[in-house]
Amino acid sequence: MVKLGNNLSLKTKIGILGGSFDPAHKGHLKISKVAAKKYKLTKIIWAITQKNPFKKKSNTSILDRINNCKKIIKSNNFIKVKFYEKIIRSNKTIDLINHLKKNNKSEIFFLMGADNLINFHKWHKWKLISRKCKIIVFDRHGYKKKSLNSISFKRLNEKSLKFIEFKKVNISSSQLRKI
Repeated sequence: MVKLGNNLSLKTKIGILGGSFDPAHKGHLKISKVAAKKYKLTKIIWAITQKNPFKKKSNTSILDRINNCKKIIKSNNFIKVKFYEKIIRSNKTIDLINHLKKNNKSEIFFLMGADNLINFHKWHKWKLISRKCKIIVFDRHGYKKKSLNSISFKRLNEKSLKFIEFKKVNISSSQLRKI
């Protein structure tokens, strides 16, 4: 956190990339790097979930997924791999954001792929998530039109949601699981 005169301070900017990371891949790393640079994020947390409520249960253990994430990030020390569900006793994004904002010294940027924006309106307390943090949506191959026409995109304003077009990595965890 940066200290300014008269006891004013700037909030630490933290990015959260949540998911099952089954497996983590260079696309996750790419959007983390782009977000860190574009929004001057101090750190990015890869918040691994035991089970994404919109996907089937992973066959890979949480420990193996954590270790795989650590291999992918290598020397990118601004990325931290965390499993919060035992601490916060929840897999809900809003509970994670509330936990991270407890000391109110952090500005949260929630990172997601365009595919997640399509069903974001089905997430637990999705409107509250959008009020408590900035949502940064990264375009994904084949999802742009559907995500820009989604309920979430239409209902959230530009202050709470930014859609980022960038040089995409055409890869997904589901594709990698098929290999």
